[in-house]
Amino acid sequence: MNVVNTTHSTAKDLRFTSEVERNTAHLYDKVKHVIPEVEWPVFAPIIDRINKLKVQKNAVILGHNYMTPEIFHCVSDITGDSLALARSATKTEADIIVMAGVHFMAETAKILNPSKKVLIPNSGAGCSLAESITAEDVRKLKAQYPGVPVVTYVNTSAEVKAESDICCTSGNAVEIIEGLKVPRVIMLPDEYLALNTAKKVKTEIITWKGRCVVHEMFTPSDIRGMRENNPGVVVLAHPECSPEVVAEADYTGSTAGMIDYVAKHRPVKVVLVTECSMSDNVAAEYPDLDFVRPCNLCPFMKRIELSNILNALEKEEIEVHIDPAIAVRARVSVERMLTGWSPGT
Repeated sequence: MNVVNTTHSTAKDLRFTSEVERNTAHLYDKVKHVIPEVEWPVFAPIIDRINKLKVQKNAVILGHNYMTPEIFHCVSDITGDSLALARSATKTEADIIVMAGVHFMAETAKILNPSKKVLIPNSGAGCSLAESITAEDVRKLKAQYPGVPVVTYVNTSAEVKAESDICCTSGNAVEIIEGLKVPRVIMLPDEYLALNTAKKVKTEIITWKGRCVVHEMFTPSDIRGMRENNPGVVVLAHPECSPEVVAEADYTGSTAGMIDYVAKHRPVKVVLVTECSMSDNVAAEYPDLDFVRPCNLCPFMKRIELSNILNALEKEEIEVHIDPAIAVRARVSVERMLTGWSPGT
């Protein structure tokens, strides 16, 4: 399906009027440290329109940590990493869920809310990890390693989840694998997350060759260069980075883990070795801290913009559909992640 870039709102509707300025002043106060004042008159009318539509249509926007600040802080009702958004998706009473994230996240929301309308503002918002493996690949692995549980990262398609025993996120991978109490697991598809997880568990982990296009770009020399150019900087790395990069970091954790680290330790100068917008979003919360910004952008996340979120709400498109037979099986692996499961239970 092609994405329509225009919306029902006319240029007249989206003027920066005194009313719009009043309605959004509290939001700009939140992001003024990361969004230049000159840009706000462009964002504010769309933000105001989106927030009004959410009320009219009983809609909720789930915003991933990698969204740009005007989306993350100004229109998203629920924010967080993949795990937080998955959990929140089970609790919302909204009729419409708009996923300000990538396609697998919208699929997960639909899996957990089969009766709700789930929208993805841009059908091109994919994921290199999700594209690195197919359901047929999983079936072949299960045939090669019969009886070995398949632990699948949520950064995968519904079809892959349907072939898996249980899902995990970067924030709970260690907990999930230890909870299985088995000597060996297949962990898909992120090779680096699997290798980094293997260092923290006694379980043997069979890996796949999937990688995140953002995190695989970071190198150990990048980290050393950041330290050299920013004396005293604290380095926080995502576990989708290579084990060599993780070894150079002061802390490794999910995006939620990084945020918690900043909140608890308040490092004077810090670098988040992950997607670029994450630093802006955390910096908006902690304007007194100095954030070094290694700007590796996710080309998929950046396909979600205020304009296509507005379009999604106005036209109630692009709706996410999943084959019911696949959705039922995929839901089992996602719910096992959320509620706990081990073989034989």
